[in-house]
Amino acid sequence: MFKTVVTLFRGSVAAAGEELEDRTALLILDQQMRDAAAAVERSKRTLALAIAQDQQEGRKLEATCARIADLETRAVAALDGGREDLAKEAAEAIAGLEADRDAAMTARALFATEIARLKRHVATAQARITELDRGRRLARASEAVRSLRRSGIEAARPYESTLPEAESTLRRLRERQMEAQAADDALFELDAATGPLATAERLAEQGFGPRLKTTADDVLARLKSKHQPTA
Repeated sequence: MFKTVVTLFRGSVAAAGEELEDRTALLILDQQMRDAAAAVERSKRTLALAIAQDQQEGRKLEATCARIADLETRAVAALDGGREDLAKEAAEAIAGLEADRDAAMTARALFATEIARLKRHVATAQARITELDRGRRLARASEAVRSLRRSGIEAARPYESTLPEAESTLRRLRERQMEAQAADDALFELDAATGPLATAERLAEQGFGPRLKTTADDVLARLKSKHQPTA
């Protein structure tokens, strides 16, 4: 019995853990993607720095090569002028500049290798993040649909109204409104038949006072009075 209880407890803990992981999966994914995006941004900054340093080494290399060419021209001129001492001094300076040139060329080769590697890394990481973002949007949409479905299922509770109940309430309300309107119409007709206006009209029919309502006979008499027969 004790073993069964322990197994049941472990199973409950595992199920609760899986349920928590399922509920927080999107939150975890969002944070993981933010961390990955931050890492890619750091790689981009490293790449930009490597490119800048490579460009700087390129400018140094160009300047060094230009100085070497200038000193070689001057050294040849010194030899032609019999100033071997000056030519030797120029040769020593050229040797130092050539060492700087070789170092710059080596540095540029290293930068080229690192820049190519970083470019591949950044491009691959960006492609993976794009794919992850696409999958995240699909997962979020699916989770929204699941939430709507769960909401629809949970809405069918004993104490909550349903669509048929709402329609029945509206139908009863309309019936009561129609009954009230019919009562108002009947009351108006009753007032018209028994009220003061009806009494005055009956007196007018007996010749006591003018009529309150125009009848067809009144209209015909008015038309005859306006009609002038031709001779």
